[in-house]
Amino acid sequence: MRAGRDRARHCATVFVENLLNAKPAATPIRAGLIGYGYAGRTFHAPLIMADSGLRLSVVCSRDAARVHADLPDVEVEADPERMARHPEVDLVVIAAPNAVHASLADAALRAGKHVVVDKPFVLDLTEARALLRAAKASGTVLSVFQNRRWDSDFQAVHEAIACGRIGRVVHFESHIDRFRPQVRERWREQPVPGAGLAYDLGPHLIDQALLLFGLPDSVNARQAIQRNGGSVDDWMHLMLDYGPLQVILHAGMLAAGGLVRFTVHGTRGSLVKKGADVQESQLRAGMAPGASGWGQDPDPLQQFNGDADVAPVERAAPVGDYRKYYAGLCEAIKGHAANPVEPIQALAVMAVLEAARTSSRTRSDEPLALTADEAEAARRAFPGQAVQGGRMGAGSC
Repeated sequence: MRAGRDRARHCATVFVENLLNAKPAATPIRAGLIGYGYAGRTFHAPLIMADSGLRLSVVCSRDAARVHADLPDVEVEADPERMARHPEVDLVVIAAPNAVHASLADAALRAGKHVVVDKPFVLDLTEARALLRAAKASGTVLSVFQNRRWDSDFQAVHEAIACGRIGRVVHFESHIDRFRPQVRERWREQPVPGAGLAYDLGPHLIDQALLLFGLPDSVNARQAIQRNGGSVDDWMHLMLDYGPLQVILHAGMLAAGGLVRFTVHGTRGSLVKKGADVQESQLRAGMAPGASGWGQDPDPLQQFNGDADVAPVERAAPVGDYRKYYAGLCEAIKGHAANPVEPIQALAVMAVLEAARTSSRTRSDEPLALTADEAEAARRAFPGQAVQGGRMGAGSC
């Protein structure tokens, strides 16, 4: 009996000591979301709620009923300017129309908030530079939502290039093609600042290319309006010049089939990735991030060695996971890790996009309009060629 009482007393003592020594649970970062349209509702709200380090506290929308139908316990604020300065919010996520990204981000930074801006960041380099200065002055985290860094298709191609599986890359082609022949009544397809396919999909394509290859020497681009009744560009074709390496970035709205997401040629073979990442489709269908099957890509990466008699090697694509963006952001806000998408990277993407718009208008090759200091910082943020030729390490390959 005495031995039993001693054990019970010891367990009670240990329990009390554990309570006294336990660290308090980390307080979630309070997030406020400006915009509850397609991007806010489909991407940001589910991904924020899936991260235990974040709490979605406030949503800015003029349609409170629509928000509360999905998020009954969230406060709704109608005024985006008030939302940018909301006293109960630590992180402001901007998923509003592109034309107001700069003003809302500036207001939030001046209020001492951490800020996430949905792509394309802003409309031009002037706005981008102003926000970088505002972020530096505020001492808070400014980041851009480039979720497609965590697409399964891009991860598969990135890994193969980094491991040197096809030797030195000489041709890289990235397509996001869709079949949407009808012009829809939404701001992205109407003649307003920041509308059009170049602003919509261009930042994703450019960001992925810069991650792989760094800054190009020049940009040559064309944009067109191809659909009946269209008023903004719905077709874009960019060529980034890296000397021996040529990079083609393409998007269109009248591609009905036979689509390939990535085609890559190197000195020892080629890569083809036909199917696209599934996470956007899963989110549209209502799947919760992290649920069973989340990000699992059924389409393998194909590797060709130039022998027509030998079947291509098929490699399973990595699991895509957009949750990694917000997980990394939380760590950056806490000071534990680097910003997952640095402001200088967003500035470089805007420089390529601005060069592409100029090139399409002038029909000329255009350099990036970055200062020497900006270009140096961007090259450090986008080391590019360092990923080629098996430098990830044997364990990763």
